[in-house]
Amino acid sequence: MDLSIVIVNYNVKHFLEQCLHSVEKAIGNLNVEVFVVDNDSVDGSCQMVYQKFPWVKVIQNKENLGFAKANNQAIRKSEGKYVLLLNPDTFVKEDTLVSCFNFCENNPDAGGLGVKMIDGKGNFLPESKRSLPTPAIAFYKIFGLSAIFPGSRVFGKYHLGYLDKDKIHKVEILAGAFMWLRKETLDKTGLLDEDFFMYGEDIDLSYRIIKAGYNNYYYPETTIIHYKGESTKKGSINYVMVFYKAMIIFANKHFTAKKASLYSLLINIAIYFRASIGIVRRMVSSIFAPVLDFLLVFAGFYFFTPIWENFRFSVEGYYPVEFHFVIVPVYILVWQFFVFLLGGYENRIRPFALVRAVISGTLVLLIVYALLPESLRFSRVLLLLGSAWALVVMFFVRLTANALFRDKLKLLFGPGRKRIAIVGSEQETNRVKTILTGSEVNFEFAGRVSHNNDVQADDTLGRLYQVEEIIKINKIDELVFCSTDIPAGEIIETMLSVKNVSIDFKIAPPESVSVIGSNSINTAGDLYVVDINSLNKGVNKRKKRMFDILSGVILLLLYPLLVIFMNNRVGLLKNCLMVVAGRKTWVGLAFDRHYNIGGHGFKTGILAPSARFGNKKLSPALEERMNIMYAKDYRVLNDFIIVLRNLSMLGKQK
Repeated sequence: MDLSIVIVNYNVKHFLEQCLHSVEKAIGNLNVEVFVVDNDSVDGSCQMVYQKFPWVKVIQNKENLGFAKANNQAIRKSEGKYVLLLNPDTFVKEDTLVSCFNFCENNPDAGGLGVKMIDGKGNFLPESKRSLPTPAIAFYKIFGLSAIFPGSRVFGKYHLGYLDKDKIHKVEILAGAFMWLRKETLDKTGLLDEDFFMYGEDIDLSYRIIKAGYNNYYYPETTIIHYKGESTKKGSINYVMVFYKAMIIFANKHFTAKKASLYSLLINIAIYFRASIGIVRRMVSSIFAPVLDFLLVFAGFYFFTPIWENFRFSVEGYYPVEFHFVIVPVYILVWQFFVFLLGGYENRIRPFALVRAVISGTLVLLIVYALLPESLRFSRVLLLLGSAWALVVMFFVRLTANALFRDKLKLLFGPGRKRIAIVGSEQETNRVKTILTGSEVNFEFAGRVSHNNDVQADDTLGRLYQVEEIIKINKIDELVFCSTDIPAGEIIETMLSVKNVSIDFKIAPPESVSVIGSNSINTAGDLYVVDINSLNKGVNKRKKRMFDILSGVILLLLYPLLVIFMNNRVGLLKNCLMVVAGRKTWVGLAFDRHYNIGGHGFKTGILAPSARFGNKKLSPALEERMNIMYAKDYRVLNDFIIVLRNLSMLGKQK
């Protein structure tokens, strides 16, 4: 056996599928076995491998054992002369495996090998080559000096930025995303250290390879794509904690006691430093828009209220101080609540939705205003002027945020409409268009790019070698490669060849319902799948909660009339109170038999989606299908219909 490939998977089914397709094409004449070790995924990863890749050996764990233990499980069963530890969110060229095999055969001192890695936009990933993180090097990395001086032989040593990324070099540390290892070396050094749950085990093993008398090589003669960050979100505080604590384990294992203590102190400072920055950044990001909205709308009231007082009453200060510091803030908070309800403080919101949010808030305020006693009715004119001002302010705050912060804080216009071109045959292009149409991506199909001489179709823009001109002339935002038609090597070479334009790349695996890509080295891989408007979306959760509150309050007000029709009058009262309090929901997934609803963030429902058909008894399979359809394509109207058709059942108790 020439090579054993080990892929540890955790809930990244679509990326794993693409990875295995690329591996299958790269095997060539080598005698290869492939292991997928699944760490208790719940996304159907194992089923997908069994169905589409029956030649792959699957090890299915019943818990998440971590990266090191999972790899070791497969390594112990492997029979290859070499072992490749490969991330599931990678995409290898057709020549990658053969090229690495030949290099190691010709260089018996090579105990480990890493390759050139790029992200989904074709950008070089600096972690392709690294040095040992000594205290000094770690200090430069943690406090940003390596980023400021990447080419320095002193400050830039962490990623060896001074070494040519296109030449072969001996390096100290290999990246765990693609770690080619000689089996005889592993027999001498031992396997991955299972004290490391995730992160640090690649550094530890790389160091032990050097101590055993072998060399680690950076080998850029072949290139792979690494959708960096898909399995773990690298900006999270949890990532910072896990990564730096792994560094402490490494230091205690390999450094002297004095050096390890210094290293541990440095790492702990780094943990709190990075965590604090992360918390502050998230706080500022989350409160920036609502605080600015509030202050500017309030300032508008402060400015035009005296003007109205002079015009209407010929005197300033006509309205009491309570109007400015109680009533006006209430107005603003109501408008902001409706903006929040439509996702205006966490996602980009379209101008029409912003108008709808402010108008909805104004209507609620006018209704409440009409019900108030005369002493609390200050001015409808100021309320209407304030709503107009709030709309103007919120629009321009988002417009300004878009202009100043660009990709970091886009709050207006919703997901931009992308012009997408697809590279592949006419048949595959049509299949991918169907996937994109069924997904959430807002796109305009610009045309097809032919990978051969097939340019007869009306929508064909040109051939693949003309891709840079095609992108510029047709203003393409995103290029999707059909990997059924285009070899992996050609995809990667095309990505690397596009130099003078800004564009995103995606790859559509064969016979799949997904399109995969990544926009930068700091973001997780993007994934388009045929799945729309899920119940778990923040905006849908808010809509559902709003429906529950409003309907619950209305039912409580109508309770004296409704009790005549109720099967369980006391139960109706209890359910209304529970729903308004957020303990239950009128319509909930009927998963009680199989799943822990609360554990997945869903409340217990008074009625199930199957109640849309009234009291009809449905088979378990049909009831389950109704659950899936309800959760996948949520509509408030469905809740309304189900509640209306089952008014007499709203008092039932579980």
